[in-house]
Amino acid sequence: MELDQIEKLIRMLENSSLSELSIKDGDFKITMAKGKDTAAPAAEEVREAPAENAVTNITSPIVGTFYSASGPTIPSYVRTGDRVHAGDTVCIIEAMKMMNEIQADFDCEILAVLVSNEQKVEYGQPLFRVRKL
Repeated sequence: MELDQIEKLIRMLENSSLSELSIKDGDFKITMAKGKDTAAPAAEEVREAPAENAVTNITSPIVGTFYSASGPTIPSYVRTGDRVHAGDTVCIIEAMKMMNEIQADFDCEILAVLVSNEQKVEYGQPLFRVRKL
């Protein structure tokens, strides 16, 4: 990325309502932030040491179709406000005619269900917004 392109990005950030901007172009990566007195920790550092009660997502480990329950007349595995224990099934993702139960990796509270029943989901797509317990 050329210096004039970086300068344009800085001006765009200064004139926008964004507080942070991160751009990746091939092997080049730049992160800019405004309105902060101290340097922000790198995103990787935050992910490596999550705080207790941190808000995070349960994401899809595969591409497929999201199902909130094991059948059309059966209640959803989880709803907003539910508390889930590590190992509890939170949904099913169908991929290539195989039903894959997705389980919580940790104890958490469901803050939001981010996808609709029978919606197509991508690898890494957030399915649930949760708070670790």
